[in-house]
Amino acid sequence: MTENVVVVGVDGSEHALDAVRWAAEEARLRGGHLRLVCAVGFPVVTPVGGAPLGQERQLEALTDAGADRVAAAAAVAREVVADLDIDQVVRVGTPTGVLVAAAEDAGLLVVGNRGHGGFAGLLLGSVGVSAAARAACPVAVVRGATRSTGPVVVGVDAEGSDAALGVAFEEATLRGVPLVAVHAWSEAVLDPFLVSFVDWAAIRADERKVLATALTPWTDKFPDVRVSRIVARDGAAASLLRETDGACLVVVGSRGRGVVRGPLLGSVSQALLHHASCPVLVARAEEAGS
Repeated sequence: MTENVVVVGVDGSEHALDAVRWAAEEARLRGGHLRLVCAVGFPVVTPVGGAPLGQERQLEALTDAGADRVAAAAAVAREVVADLDIDQVVRVGTPTGVLVAAAEDAGLLVVGNRGHGGFAGLLLGSVGVSAAARAACPVAVVRGATRSTGPVVVGVDAEGSDAALGVAFEEATLRGVPLVAVHAWSEAVLDPFLVSFVDWAAIRADERKVLATALTPWTDKFPDVRVSRIVARDGAAASLLRETDGACLVVVGSRGRGVVRGPLLGSVSQALLHHASCPVLVARAEEAGS
């Protein structure tokens, strides 16, 4: 994996161009280069009212259109970073497959909040979610306000947060901004018959220890990052969403256990992808034993 390669999906939509602008700045921060990628689907039908072209001619026309979109995106990226090194890639295949393959050697894959054309339903349909589950690198979804200031927010659960924490500390370092670490817990995970007998102060102290334990290796590694710690008696999604207001980025893992029951990508990350007030970065945890 080459950390300074940033891959971004291009489909000609304004949301995709917002992602290109954000990714260009990310590539600058990393001292690397940008790879603009457009997926072209293999034609299977002749458009109604169109000339009966052969499939090869149709594919050529689609590829040319994809190249035009990528070229336009490159111009937008250079408005952000004039001297940015840019690769322009058009490949035949499904959007998810093309993006994941193009990001095999990358440090980050970026997609827009919505899209059209070759990236129909770019994020909220399926592409962003499936890319986050399959890509070998972190996946950022550009939504909400894009800010150069404000903290990086990271969700921390009882286990499985190392990938998210590592990415979050690196992003905070790149930007020179503080980090807000959020660990949420809720009585909803307890037997309701026990709620009135629970020592909430003791539980809160235990949850603070959970957060401290998770953070210690990273605060040792990144001593210059200022960290604020939030332990909330609330759902993880609600707690993180509150902190995205004014943040420059929120980072979550792709899966988790502990206070967040079930797959993280299917619950907390989904809530952030739909409602966060800033870009969302999903750090994919490696499979155990891989």
